[in-house]
Amino acid sequence: MRHATFVLLCLLLITTGTAYTASQSSKSEVERGAYLVRIMGCNDCHTPLKMGPKGPEPDMSRMLTGHPSDLKMPTAPELGHGPWAWSGAITSTAFAGPWGVSFAMNLTPDSETGLGSWSEQMFIEMSRTGRHMGKGRPVLPPMPVASLTAATDEDLRAIFAFLKSLPPVKNRVPDPVDAGQETK
Repeated sequence: MRHATFVLLCLLLITTGTAYTASQSSKSEVERGAYLVRIMGCNDCHTPLKMGPKGPEPDMSRMLTGHPSDLKMPTAPELGHGPWAWSGAITSTAFAGPWGVSFAMNLTPDSETGLGSWSEQMFIEMSRTGRHMGKGRPVLPPMPVASLTAATDEDLRAIFAFLKSLPPVKNRVPDPVDAGQETK
């Protein structure tokens, strides 16, 4: 009986120790992802700007929610004449250029309007291929796809873990608009 109790205690300690290590690893992976998102400038386009006392500043109440669904954009200005190649909305979440108009995606884990339905593998494939969900339409400017392709799988997993740790926010971003098409 003592031997059986000793074995059960050992198994409990081993299992508990393993679970603790795994949760610590997940926490550090999320923290690394938060760090990478911060230094890679993801908030620069995926967090709308608002007017602050010193000018435009990130609206952290909308952190990484993408282009605000309630902000309807007019037709993009005509570009391609002279030195201007692209333009951006005051929120820094919508961009027009030779590709058409692109809108920063909602990166929160909302299952309908964000990354909630994405798997880690889809995120890595998007980063490697430059295609939406790893196989869809091309990811459009100004998304720095070339920088993402240089990231390690470990870094991409950490970024994805951080994004999945955020509170989900329902914010349906408009679809991209092809060049020559009207913005809706």
